[in-house]
Amino acid sequence: MQNIAMRAVLHFCAAATLAGTAVSPAAADGVGGRQSTRQQDSENTMQQHPYVGTWVTDDGRVRHQLLPNGRYDEARGNRESAYRGRYEVVGSHIEYLDDTGFTADGDFVDGNTLHHGGMVLRRK
Repeated sequence: MQNIAMRAVLHFCAAATLAGTAVSPAAADGVGGRQSTRQQDSENTMQQHPYVGTWVTDDGRVRHQLLPNGRYDEARGNRESAYRGRYEVVGSHIEYLDDTGFTADGDFVDGNTLHHGGMVLRRK
């Protein structure tokens, strides 16, 4: 009988210890809140960025949609959403990080011309 009582006490102590290491919902919201605030700041910056919008090659074959939330969607020929991912603009340079891990970059020559991967895209 003493063994059973001792096991119950040990189980209670183990449960109490584990519960003490759990993150409370309030603490989790606090951590998520900081990350969410950073993401919101980034999205606000991208919404105000002058390069947000649609960029197309002269033949219309390649189309980049630079979205205000820092994401892009690239269409190629009849293939809509051929590539998707994140992008970041620093000055007049753009870095792409495709959702599959592929990276690419380009440069905005002026407010209406983007050089990317040997192609010239123009603002639409």
